[in-house]
Amino acid sequence: MLNRIATVKDDGTVVVDVPSGLEPTIVGGTEDIYTEAVEEALDGTEILYRPPMQIVILIVGTRGDVQPFVAIGKCLQDYGHRVRLATHANFKEFVLTAGLEFFPLGGDPKILAEYMVKNKGFLPSGPSEIPIQRKQMKEIIFSLLPACKEPDPDTGIPFNVDAIIANPPAYGHTHVAEALKVPIHIFFTMPWTPTNEFPHPLSRVKQPAGYRLSYQIVDSMIWLGIRDMINEFRKKKLKLRPVTYLSGSQGSGNDIPHGYIWSPHLVPKPKDWGPKIDVVGFCFLDLASNYVPPEPLVEWLEAGDKPIYVGFGSLPVQDPQKMTEIIVKALEITGQRGIINKGWGGLGTLSEPKDFVYLLDNCPHDWLFLHCKAVVHHGGAGTTAAGLKAACPTTIVPFFGDQPFWGDRVHARGLGPPPIPVDQFGLQKLVDAITFMMKPEVKDKAVELAKAMESEDGVTGAVRAFLRHLPSKAEEQSLPQSSGFLEFLGPLSKCLGCS
Repeated sequence: MLNRIATVKDDGTVVVDVPSGLEPTIVGGTEDIYTEAVEEALDGTEILYRPPMQIVILIVGTRGDVQPFVAIGKCLQDYGHRVRLATHANFKEFVLTAGLEFFPLGGDPKILAEYMVKNKGFLPSGPSEIPIQRKQMKEIIFSLLPACKEPDPDTGIPFNVDAIIANPPAYGHTHVAEALKVPIHIFFTMPWTPTNEFPHPLSRVKQPAGYRLSYQIVDSMIWLGIRDMINEFRKKKLKLRPVTYLSGSQGSGNDIPHGYIWSPHLVPKPKDWGPKIDVVGFCFLDLASNYVPPEPLVEWLEAGDKPIYVGFGSLPVQDPQKMTEIIVKALEITGQRGIINKGWGGLGTLSEPKDFVYLLDNCPHDWLFLHCKAVVHHGGAGTTAAGLKAACPTTIVPFFGDQPFWGDRVHARGLGPPPIPVDQFGLQKLVDAITFMMKPEVKDKAVELAKAMESEDGVTGAVRAFLRHLPSKAEEQSLPQSSGFLEFLGPLSKCLGCS
């Protein structure tokens, strides 16, 4: 059935072809349509008191994925809880410096990022890519249980988890929660819950009738690729029964609370998301207040107009020399000064220094973007949030995953030009993008959104949501049975001849 309605393209995205005449209400049903009026608002409510708990945060991804959870972990600590952030070993110093406990998860974020850039997402675009990703995912999955119960590897202090926070690419998180009989709350920076309002970020769907279905299609395709590893993990490590191939990668999503880390002023909560799903706001980690900028940077900033920032963070760039030349030439043509962040991609190799270009190794976005007139970046949720908070017109050059989604949202709000996919990045497109961002009306819209975001506190919102959705007694928490893919499809499976 998947082969008949879904195709994985060469770029790793999923194209979903929906049968003609199918209405959105048939796919999603009407039983889970909610209105905001029936929900308790997150803003302004007291944070519930909970006796001190030992909480593990399981995060897979790049630094941009880890950083919001550092902020959430610090806030949970402020409310008396012990927090262990388990993520890749590359980020140990970052986590420990923030004052949280650290535990290493498997997987190398550099390898994961290279894979994701090449394949535009979680799904492999070719057979040769599959062993690389499976090896990484198996290392991650099998490292989750020790992260929840083993002593601190440096101090030897025991740890016994009372609750789990995780992002979806951890994959084994729900199974560990089931085995340990502890509650779990999933947070993510991109949409992962089915909705009729927009398709899954890793899919391409033209018909609105297929938006909701695209989430189950992507989930099921990921599940088909990892089910053997999950069941090996369940049997060998968790001592649980294997689960059916129809379960989907997340198991049952409906009864697990989800929190989405973005501003509702940028993307409002879909009306068909229920009361266990929250849009908490962007989660910012304050790095600016302790940052002392290098003197040459300060002098360069003070020597002329505000610059345009260009950088792609921890993402690999195929031809950094050529990309650097394009950036410098575009700045020259448009008469702008620019800061180029070298990042993991190795940008910034110049044949000769340019007085209108400053090359930067690393700098907190929450400090730097306040000194910029506009930003050009990959469109990670955290970088997008930092630019919008600083009222910067934004051009997004998406590499993979949720980045095209954020590019579309930014453009739809008039905050920047249409996104420029990285494989289409060129001189004329960048010149046009810079010209677009310099329009006064674009700056006005960026200032308007930044003012609306001032009242948000995503970190507190995330903590409030996490504590609010905890069961009254942790020992009463029991994960529901997984809802199968065909069960979700309901009438659609019959119309496709799959009954």
